[in-house]
Amino acid sequence: MESVRIQKFIADAGICSRRAAEVLIAAGEVYVNGERAEPGQKVEPGVDKVTVKGKAVRAIAQPKLTFAVHKPRGVVCSNSDPHADMTIFDLFPRELAKLRLFCAGRLDKDSEGLVIVTSDGDLANKLMHPSNDVVKRYYVTLEEPFPGGRLKHLLKGVTIEGEHLKVERATLVNPNAGKTSKSLDVHMHHGKKREIRQLFLHLGYPVKRLRRYQIGAFPLRGIPLRGVKQLSTKEISSLFTVPAPHWRTPVSTTSDEN
Repeated sequence: MESVRIQKFIADAGICSRRAAEVLIAAGEVYVNGERAEPGQKVEPGVDKVTVKGKAVRAIAQPKLTFAVHKPRGVVCSNSDPHADMTIFDLFPRELAKLRLFCAGRLDKDSEGLVIVTSDGDLANKLMHPSNDVVKRYYVTLEEPFPGGRLKHLLKGVTIEGEHLKVERATLVNPNAGKTSKSLDVHMHHGKKREIRQLFLHLGYPVKRLRRYQIGAFPLRGIPLRGVKQLSTKEISSLFTVPAPHWRTPVSTTSDEN
């Protein structure tokens, strides 16, 4: 086999995405033949011994499979969390447990909806890299009605602890005569940890419920709560397709309660 960069080797083995591998390398968690790995270092699969956090990484790449998961609230997007009652990987059938899967973008414990889980490190990197502008759509329910006149504040964004939080598009869903609504349709390209929740809370409107219902042109529709669907090549491509510019009101999900 030809030599490859260490972060690609780790990603191809299904340990984590390339970006996550780079973080592990910088933190000194990756070793090659007993020596601490360097960023960009090349290894020869099948010859060099690579360990991540003390565990050997298999040289042979596992099958590249990608799944769409309908995550319920209360479930954590983590491979291991001693404080979590359930992780998203507990939703997978037993025969897939042997695969090294990871989330290509996460939802926090209190949120629900579409999560992409894959063994393909290159795909995960592509989905999460900011330069690819992958559009993610959310249905947001607030504790109090949000006025249409303040939508511009969501687009302009706010800076909290040095981080600028904003959305790309936002619209009220079924606004009343006063042009306010507790429900909004929100689009984002990036998605920092709990960004939508922090943004609305900073503006004085706590989020009651947050549901991601689409990534690119791929919709959550048709996947039941806690359901796992393996994606075809065409469906994977649709994750990177720019969705139609017109607004569509997300389907009501009152039956999706835990």
